[in-house]
Amino acid sequence: MPESKKRTARNWRDPDEAPDLSKPEWKKKFASVEVSRGRPKIENPKVSTTIRLDADIVEKFRAKGARWQTRINDALREWLKKAG
Repeated sequence: MPESKKRTARNWRDPDEAPDLSKPEWKKKFASVEVSRGRPKIENPKVSTTIRLDADIVEKFRAKGARWQTRINDALREWLKKAG
């Protein structure tokens, strides 16, 4: 096994030694914990949309590498600032 994948020690030697999670004290603990699944929510999420752009425009943005869609978003934002 690789160094980064060391095995962890088991806390219990016998499965019968595991705590009974159906006891009231455990149920109370589980009920008091807020469950949060998925990515954290952000204030201003992006909106998924479909837009048709000329091929040469997309090619120029893609040629500069990753995050080309973010650069298009930034260019549109800059245009909106100038347009007032």
